Amino acid sequence: MGIFNVMWRVCGVGVMAAFLLLLTLPLAHASAPAPLTDWEYRWGDAPLDAEAPWQPIAFPSNPPGRNGQQAVWFKTVVPTGEWRDPVLHITSINLVGQVYLDGTLIYEHGDMANPRFIGWPWHLVALPEGAAGKTLALRIHSDYTSIGLWGDVEVTDRIDALQGMLQASVQDLAVSAFSLLLATLAAIFAMIGPERRGFFAIALFAFSSGLMLLAETPVRQLLADAPLIWDILRAASYFTLPIAMGLLLSHWLDGAPKRWMARLWQLHLAYLVVSIGLVALGAISLALTFPVFDVLLLVTLPTMLLLALLRVRRLNLEQRLFVVSFLLFAPLLLADMLVAHELIPRRDVPLSYGALGFSLAIVAISLWHYRHTQRQLAAANLTLEAQVMARTAELDNLVHQLKGLSLQDALTGLNNRRHFDTLLNQEMALAQRKGSPLSLLMIDIDHFKRVNDSFGHDAGDAVLIDVATLLTQHFRGTDVVCRLGGEEFVVLLPGIGHLEAKARAEKLLAALRGKALTYHQQSLGYITLSCGIATYPSHTMDPKRLLRLADTALYKAKNNGRDRCEVWEGATSASER
Repeated sequence: MGIFNVMWRVCGVGVMAAFLLLLTLPLAHASAPAPLTDWEYRWGDAPLDAEAPWQPIAFPSNPPGRNGQQAVWFKTVVPTGEWRDPVLHITSINLVGQVYLDGTLIYEHGDMANPRFIGWPWHLVALPEGAAGKTLALRIHSDYTSIGLWGDVEVTDRIDALQGMLQASVQDLAVSAFSLLLATLAAIFAMIGPERRGFFAIALFAFSSGLMLLAETPVRQLLADAPLIWDILRAASYFTLPIAMGLLLSHWLDGAPKRWMARLWQLHLAYLVVSIGLVALGAISLALTFPVFDVLLLVTLPTMLLLALLRVRRLNLEQRLFVVSFLLFAPLLLADMLVAHELIPRRDVPLSYGALGFSLAIVAISLWHYRHTQRQLAAANLTLEAQVMARTAELDNLVHQLKGLSLQDALTGLNNRRHFDTLLNQEMALAQRKGSPLSLLMIDIDHFKRVNDSFGHDAGDAVLIDVATLLTQHFRGTDVVCRLGGEEFVVLLPGIGHLEAKARAEKLLAALRGKALTYHQQSLGYITLSCGIATYPSHTMDPKRLLRLADTALYKAKNNGRDRCEVWEGATSASER
């Protein structure tokens, strides 16, 4: 759905631009628009016909010698011309005003009896037939820094005035639509991408600049005749610009400049919230919030520029390009502010081009940075995958080692009881399939407790290790030697009957009987073994019973004097087998 919404918006902007271009095609008119000249002014709110001197002025705005006065009169003469539907076109009035023709009130903006700011709309004041040559007077009230008219004041045909306003709006509308589209895309990147703060700042700047251009364009009044609402939107978006710019710069900077930049945009954020909040509550006039903000901006914007320049040598290429784009846009913003307060002669400031260029620059830089980051992440992922594979192999090896350790006796290195239990069942099943015998030897070290008591447990451990070594040397091939625990060992002899098993056990006992053991050059004497033997299938076909029978034979060897080998003997019922 997202792509369809974007396409719909783009198509909508295109259709609107095409429609406006059709409306702005040259139309034939009888007379060209005629600016009003030969103005005169008079301070005060005395009636128009009062005996008071008038002074000449080039344009009806900010006469000299105001001295805190809030009321002024301006007058001139309506020019002659061949107009079909003549109107007096006024760009803006600061702040409340009335228009008189030969002393008769023909138009009023606001309430002169209870003057309050109601916005800065443009005005098309209908002129009656025969107005040419008559006195046109304007009564103005303002507690703002500026008093009088702003922009243009002329007599023209209504259709020509509308055409001119539409023509002046096309560029700003196109830039506004493009900025809002950029804001939408940046907001999407902010939600799904890694550079969330950077793209959020871009979205905020593009949205505020796009909304500000839309709220300033003359066509706004044709879209919705709510000048105060439009001016509140313009103020909010205008006040948001330094917040977005500060966020963008602090995103690229570091150290003390980053902290100071954060304080500056936070200051502007506080001003935005407080000023618009007070306007919404009716505590102050919206018009009064602009001068305070502009004074604040005259301080903070150059400071932002200075902080950016202080770190420019430490920035990389993309960050330097961003600072350069900021340096190009900030003077346009300041120039537009100075023109608005008539501190410099009125001229067209290409703020829309500046906003568009700044938005495109930061989007291009951020997308390049995003692409570079994605490449780094891809390379890091490849490295990480290789590391994960290597680590997985190490873990598999460790698991294999741990599995081996879990089946191995830590002291002697022989297979432990856990491994023996599994192996016994497997060997019994294999012997059954092959129809071959399987003998089990249960071996115990004689008088092992005496070794521990006489020489210590370390010596006892050394004896266990020596016996285990002797067992592994004596039994080879498919024979399996395990330590059950303590001084007990067990040997599985696949394919060996009880007679051959006894012969091999006797040979083992004889080998150990003549072997003197030592520990740290201390003689431990001679060690003997006792052995019990049980064989599958002649004695039993049950693995557990085979172990018990061998253990019974071992106890018989112990009881018969030790240092000997006994084969289990006894009757076994069919059920026991």
